[in-house]
Amino acid sequence: MSVETLTTVAAHRQACLDLVRPLPPLDLALRDALGCVLAEDVVSPRALPAFDNSGMDGYAVRLRDVEGAGEDAPVGLPVVSDIAAGRADAVRLTGGTTARIMTGAPVPAGAEAVVPVEWTDRGVSHVLIRRVPSPGQHIRRAGEDVDAGTLVLEAGTRLAPRHIGVLAALGRARVRVRPRPRVVVVSTGTEVVEPGAALARGQLHDANGYLLTAAAEEVGALAYRVGVVADDARELAAVLDDQLVRADVVLTSGGVSEGAYDTVKEVLSGPGAHAVRFDRVAVQPGMPQGCGTLGEAGVPVFTLPGNPVSAFVSFEVFVRPALRRMLGAEGPDPERPRVRALAGAAWTSPPAKEQYVRAAWTRDEQGRLVVEPVSGHGSHLVTGLARATCLVVVPVGVAAVEPGDEVECVLLGPLPVEDL
Repeated sequence: MSVETLTTVAAHRQACLDLVRPLPPLDLALRDALGCVLAEDVVSPRALPAFDNSGMDGYAVRLRDVEGAGEDAPVGLPVVSDIAAGRADAVRLTGGTTARIMTGAPVPAGAEAVVPVEWTDRGVSHVLIRRVPSPGQHIRRAGEDVDAGTLVLEAGTRLAPRHIGVLAALGRARVRVRPRPRVVVVSTGTEVVEPGAALARGQLHDANGYLLTAAAEEVGALAYRVGVVADDARELAAVLDDQLVRADVVLTSGGVSEGAYDTVKEVLSGPGAHAVRFDRVAVQPGMPQGCGTLGEAGVPVFTLPGNPVSAFVSFEVFVRPALRRMLGAEGPDPERPRVRALAGAAWTSPPAKEQYVRAAWTRDEQGRLVVEPVSGHGSHLVTGLARATCLVVVPVGVAAVEPGDEVECVLLGPLPVEDL
C-alpha cells in the first residue's frame, strides 16, 4: 500500500479536533467542580487571613511585659481574657496583662507576640512565662497569604483538590467552569462478552470498553460505558440513537475495517443524520479510523479499531487531544508531555507509517533516559500495556531503530521530579 493512499496522522488528528469546541461555561457548585477547567480568573475578594490571628495555642503579650523572662526567672502576668477561635468581639490588651489565646483566634489589639503554651506553666488566671518571643512571633498577619484584589487562580486551570480548597477559603460557593464532557463508550462485536463471564470458543472479554472508559475519565471526562453491542446493524443503530440524549461525545471500538461484519462502518456509512468519514491512517497500530457527527445535534463520534492496543493508541493520538479541547485546555501542550530518549534495543518500523511503540524507560549509568519495547508489535498483545511507561514515536520514512538512536517518547505518566 503506497503512502499516498493513507491519511497522515496529523491530518486525522486535525479532523478530530475540528469536530469539537470547548463546552459552554457553567456556574457549578464547588463540590461539583472537581476536574473541570476554570472559565474565569479568580480574584481574592478580601485579604487572607482577614485578620491578625494566632499561629499557636498560648498567651498574647506585649514585649516589654515579658522582657528578661527565662527558665530560672519566669515573668508572671495576670490572665485577663480567654480568646477562642471564632470570637467576634474586639479585645484590647492593656500593659502588664496577658490573654490566653487559641490557634486561629483574633489577636487582641496591643499584643506584639504570642508566647506558646509550652513556654509557660499553662496558668489560667495567672501565668508564668519562661521565654521571650521575638516581635510578631506566632502571629499570622492579615493579608499574609494574599491581599484583596490579587489574582489567585487563572482561567484554564484544571481544578484539583488543592484548588477546591483555595476557592472555599476565599468564600466561593460556586465557580464558573467548562463542564466535563459526557463520553459514551460503546464496544462492538458478537465475540465480545462481559468480564466475569465464562468464555466460549471464539469469545473474548471486553477490554476496550473498560480501557476507553477509564482513559476518558483520566482526561477529565464523565464517561459512561454501554454494554457490548453485537454485530447487528439494527441493534447498534438503536443503541447509538438512545445514547445521543446524554452524550457530548460517542466513542466506539471495533467494526471499522473492511470485513463483512464491520457493523460500525455499515451503520454510520448508511443513510441518516450522520456525517462520518472513515480513513486508513498512516499509523501503527490503528490504521482504520473514523470520525464525524451523529444525529441532528451533530454529536461528535470517534470510531476506533477493535484490537485493544490499537484502541489505546488511537485514543492517545486522536481522542485525548479532542477531549482536552472540549474541557477548555487550549494551552501549548494539548497532549501528553514528550521527551527525547535513547533506544535501548533494535526494532523495525513500517516506513510508510508513523509507529507508536509501547515501551518502558530506565536510566543508564550516565543518567540518560533509555527506552525499550515491552512487547511485540501485534495490536492484540494487550498485557504489554501494563508495563508501558511511554509510547515511542517513530516517524514516517524510518524503517528501523537501532540501539543508541535518539527517539521521541510520549510519556504515559510523569517522570520523577528530578527528571523533569
